[in-house]
Amino acid sequence: MIEAEAFIAAARARGFGFYTGVPCSYLTPFINYTISSPHLRYVGAANEGDAVAIGAGAELGGQRAVVMFQNSGLGNAVNPLTSLTHTFRLPVLLIVTWRGEPGGHADEPQHELMGAITPRLLDLMDIPWALFPASDADIGPALDRALAHMEAGRRPFALVMRKGSVADATLAAGREREPPPEVARVARRQPVARRHEILAAIRAAAGDRDLLVATTGFTGRELFALGDTANQLYMVGSMGCAVSLALGLAIARPDRRVIAIDGDGAALMRLGALTTVAAERPPNLVHVLIDNGRHESTGGQATVSPGVDFCAIAGGTGYRSVACEAEPAAVSAALADRSPGLRFIHVPVLPGVLEGLPRPSMPPEAVAERFRAALGRAGATR
Repeated sequence: MIEAEAFIAAARARGFGFYTGVPCSYLTPFINYTISSPHLRYVGAANEGDAVAIGAGAELGGQRAVVMFQNSGLGNAVNPLTSLTHTFRLPVLLIVTWRGEPGGHADEPQHELMGAITPRLLDLMDIPWALFPASDADIGPALDRALAHMEAGRRPFALVMRKGSVADATLAAGREREPPPEVARVARRQPVARRHEILAAIRAAAGDRDLLVATTGFTGRELFALGDTANQLYMVGSMGCAVSLALGLAIARPDRRVIAIDGDGAALMRLGALTTVAAERPPNLVHVLIDNGRHESTGGQATVSPGVDFCAIAGGTGYRSVACEAEPAAVSAALADRSPGLRFIHVPVLPGVLEGLPRPSMPPEAVAERFRAALGRAGATR
């Protein structure tokens, strides 16, 4: 058994200062310590997949990240682990607890199957792993091994934590969450433009130092078609994770404005992400949700967005500024306002795809590396 402080101090010496995750009783000492420390940043995620995306955004922004969760939630993280961190080569350090370990401590029945398959599941995802260090002497070598894999393969490494690996740590008074501010009800506007026209308006209002993160599907492809620049990241896979990645990026790079370009289907898939974004409230993040009421890139099936008040949801979770705009000029004018503060802009649009739509001409890992270079950190992991 080790003390949380011993591991975290060794990790901090190696550049890890950003933690995110979902609680597990095995992780309680770690989470308590990181929340209590003035030198660390902990972001509590709504689910494990969001945590992976938040950590990936922090890594992309230059902060080595630790992502912690229970193995029963590993299935929730499979999508971003296989189509975000793997695809874009974003190495995060995973700490996955081993509930239901065969031959280990007795546990609840829901952990039996996942406990039996946790190592094999990590192997199937091509994520190298090792047991969490059991003594102080093991901490440094474990972290060095993890970093060697992360730097060589540019992919995550997992430490699998058994019960009782870390001694208890008390929780100091945490940050008090304020109730959401009173936000006036925003009337939903009728769509008048198509998605590519709104994307053109966003690009026109964005400066060279703004960072644009576009959700997967036609949104990223249309953004690329309108003009490919190094400050644009085109998500692939990991649907619903764009705003979580943008959150990690915004926290890691408070000197840059981050514009997360979301879609209605993606937002609905991981709606809990809005609560985390609103709780963290980064003043340099603008969340733009382009809503055509369809899963357009998968055949045009309808989403439930016509019956959803996204502005009310954003306002109810704690976004400081909420607006609905439909005209491209109005979207551009809203983004021309650079006053600090977390903002949400809902943009209803007409369905339709830019004719002759190309795909990005470089692979995702090259897009990510170019994005790093635009931040002045090509090839860096810290």
